[in-house]
Amino acid sequence: MSDVYEAELVVARRESAADGVLALTLRHPLGEQLPVWEPGAHIDVVLGPGLERQYSLCGDPADRTAWRIAVLREPDGRGGSAHVHEQLGQGDKVRVRGPRNHFALRPAPRYRFIAGGIGITPILPMLAAAEARGAEWTLLYGGRTRDSIAFTGELSRYGDRVTVAPQDETGLLDLASVLDDVPEGTLVYCCGPGPLLDAVEARCPEPGVLHMERFTPKEQETGENTAFEVELARSGTTVTVPADVSVLDAVRAAGVEVLFSCTEGTCGTCETDVLEGTPDHRDSVLTDEEQAAGETMMICVSRCRGKRLVLDL
Repeated sequence: MSDVYEAELVVARRESAADGVLALTLRHPLGEQLPVWEPGAHIDVVLGPGLERQYSLCGDPADRTAWRIAVLREPDGRGGSAHVHEQLGQGDKVRVRGPRNHFALRPAPRYRFIAGGIGITPILPMLAAAEARGAEWTLLYGGRTRDSIAFTGELSRYGDRVTVAPQDETGLLDLASVLDDVPEGTLVYCCGPGPLLDAVEARCPEPGVLHMERFTPKEQETGENTAFEVELARSGTTVTVPADVSVLDAVRAAGVEVLFSCTEGTCGTCETDVLEGTPDHRDSVLTDEEQAAGETMMICVSRCRGKRLVLDL
């Protein structure tokens, strides 16, 4: 994992993207180019000890001089958004890692994009990419109020392909209008709050059509935790993972350095290759197909379906 880009970047610009949404432009202090990224990518932002968050890149992938993120102020959050809004000023430096992408835009002749609130951030560069590819697309974009819906100025250039639907004016998003008659070959991309994603998932059951990114863990039924062994192929160590301990914590206790962040199975930072054994997937990142393949797992939440796993660590 040593090849993951990590650097201190400077906040080159702060601007309001909507009520409660702050957009930050990050640049390298020495003007160095930043790594290439594609729509759907996010970065880890280290705001302080024990305060690390993931934010989607929402700028122009062709611009190697800057990364843009947008942060929603969450009054009942865990402190990350408050720190960004109240303490991270223009000219300040912040440590970042990445980018990573578990929400990549796959080639298709047609797209249906659905965004709720700050979920517009990974979708925004997807629209430009779809436009550049000559694909047909529409965006249904909702938020609490019109003033709280970010980047409407940028979206206005797309005309009537974008439908902005403030909840206090139009109610919940009309998902039937975009999902009940999806032409063959169309991919659906959705990001936003959990209830929206659950509703979209219920209306779009066909495998391979729906692609989502969750900011919070998906509710799921899991079996009883049991102990198992994990062999770390690179370090030659075997560790026991007790029923009440995660693979991540057991591996770290054995002295093996592993990158991790959310510890909730949503960010993908701790994704690890599985060499042998069957994972018990409990993450909210991998698709059903990827989980069935069992080639990787998020070791912060996922476990083992048998007695032993061999991991590429």
